[in-house]
This record gives sequence, structure tokens and C-alpha cells, in this order.
Amino acid sequence: MQTNAARLPRFLVTVARHPSAVLLAAQLVVVLAYPALGGTAAGRAVVGVFQVAVVLSAVWAVRRTPTLTWVGLLLGGPAVVLAVLEAVEPDVAAVVLASAAFHVPFYLFVSYSMIRYLFHDDKVTLDELYATGAAFTVVAWAFAYLYAATQFLWPGSFVGFNSPQGETPLSWFELLFLSFTTLTSVGLSDVYPVVDQARSFVMVEQVAGVFYVALVVARLIGLSARRG
Repeated sequence: MQTNAARLPRFLVTVARHPSAVLLAAQLVVVLAYPALGGTAAGRAVVGVFQVAVVLSAVWAVRRTPTLTWVGLLLGGPAVVLAVLEAVEPDVAAVVLASAAFHVPFYLFVSYSMIRYLFHDDKVTLDELYATGAAFTVVAWAFAYLYAATQFLWPGSFVGFNSPQGETPLSWFELLFLSFTTLTSVGLSDVYPVVDQARSFVMVEQVAGVFYVALVVARLIGLSARRG
């Protein structure tokens, strides 16, 4: 019978082999936990730092060159600090804008790293399948931060169920919800842009979502054809 001590190293080895699965699971856990934790500054800080720390570990796991690793650290390090500041001061424009300035390129860089990881050879491993989902979710995170900055630069950019006239800025979680519905082309329309600049960013995300699905499908079909 295996002891708990023997099982733990095996578990760690499994986790190390599937960093993309860890990233994807962490993204989904944050989505589910945010409604319970997002109401307090401490809860938002825990969610923000946990999210960035997990993404950083995933970037490290799929890195291909030292340069890419340093890019991730240079963007992700300040993003961790700003995640805490934004949790404490979510309504301060300077903090929100600075946070977006680091989070948006950081998450897009992570998505790029994941896609690069997917295309680095002609085999599709289990972790690469998880990476297809992980790369998709981090793009949604990037646009959520972009939307957060947008509504401070152009007040009233978004209208939501709880703010029908756009009088108050929407919460980050509402903007994340908008990002996911836009990226997946679901478009539930209970949160939507009403200012032209905001609509432009939403259209870019719509294109990114469609392009990503087409890219992944083409990749899988191409590999299947080669094997055939």
C-alpha cells in the first residue's frame, strides 16, 4: 500500500507534466471563487495574486527561450503588485490604468507562449490539449483588463444590468463576463458597450475569438491529415 509521502511526489510529477492543465483549472477556480471573495479587498487581492502566480508558473513551464522567460517576469512581476493595489483601491483611475498597462500585455504574452507551445512540433500531447483551453481563457482575462481601463478613459463605455444608464463603472468581474461572452461569440447582451471606443475593442476581441477557434481546428485537422 502506497503511503501519503510516496503519493505526494507522484502528484507533483503529474502536475509538473501538465502545467497547462493547472493553469486552466486555476482560471476556472478563480471564476467560481470570485463571487464569494470579490466583495472584500482581501478576497480580491488573494484572487488576483493567485491568478498571476499560477500564470507565471505556466509560462515558466512552457518557456522556449530565456528571452521569453524574462519578458514574462518583467510583465508579470509588476502585475502581481498592481493586482494587490487594485484590490485595495479598485476605483482609483491611476491604479486601474497602471494595472491594465501590465496585465493586458502579460496575458497576451502568455497566450502567445501557449500557442507557440502548441505548434512547436507535430505531436499533440495531453498537456497541449489543455493548453488550447488555457490560451483561450487568458485572452479573456487580457480583454477584461483592457475594458477596465477603457471605462475609466471613456466614462459610460459599458452598460450592465446593475447600471442600465452607465452611471457607475462596472466591476471587473462583470467585465470578465463580457469578455468571455464576446470571445466565445455567445453575446448574452446583459453587459454591452455603448461608446465607440469600447465597441472597437469588443470587435477586436470577437475577431480574436473566431480566429483562435479557426487556428486550433486547422491545426488539429492538419495533424490528422498527416497521420492519415
